[in-house]
Amino acid sequence: MKGNVNDAQKGRQMPVFFSDRSIRWVSSSAPVGNRIIHAVGTALAAKLKGDRIATLVYFGDGTTSTADFHTGLNFAGVYQTPTVFFCLNNQYAISLPFERQTASETIAIKAKAYGFEGIRIDGNNVLQIYRTTKAAVERAKSGAGPTLIEALTYRLGPHSTSDDPTKYRSNAEVAEWNRQDPVEKFKRFLEVKNIWNDEMEAKLRVESEALIDDAVQYMESSALPALESIIQDVYADVPSSLREQYDELNDE
Repeated sequence: MKGNVNDAQKGRQMPVFFSDRSIRWVSSSAPVGNRIIHAVGTALAAKLKGDRIATLVYFGDGTTSTADFHTGLNFAGVYQTPTVFFCLNNQYAISLPFERQTASETIAIKAKAYGFEGIRIDGNNVLQIYRTTKAAVERAKSGAGPTLIEALTYRLGPHSTSDDPTKYRSNAEVAEWNRQDPVEKFKRFLEVKNIWNDEMEAKLRVESEALIDDAVQYMESSALPALESIIQDVYADVPSSLREQYDELNDE
């Protein structure tokens, strides 16, 4: 997050676009949709090698308007790659509402054009998301091909700090979706099942805050990436032109 010496990407990405090789998590990408192509490519590679794995790629509803979305899904359908496409449909591509993005009834229905299953689920239902995703991953691993999951949800806050959502949606709409907040929804479910209560929540909050404080302290005490990292990882051997530029920068 900080882009320090512990960052696998050496501070070259946006702050929330982190990676973790230990759990096979590849970072997000600022260019919208290109990770769909990568997910299909890695899935095809695994299929050719005989590895029983699946790739799972997340994206928003706005991404379905990009060329990479259609290219990726078409390729996955033709080659039956073990890929799960998970679309988090929060109904706004920044300020553009869903109905202005597509004439299709849903996003899930688009999978039919590419020859595989599309499923629309409640994106505010934690258990439904878990069950549906797990089943799709298992199908992919077994050789049954790709799946497109559309999770219908809502972006309660602004897209970014420079976004003013009051310009393009009503407070009443936000209030209605706020009542379906997935965290509160799941909390109520657990309470009804008598497996969660206020005392447990208070304890968890204390533990979580301590964990976050430790993580922030560790992050802030870590050094920045070495200056030399600016010329690494592009070429196997750093060319003399880049080396000269680095030497000049280092002298400065």
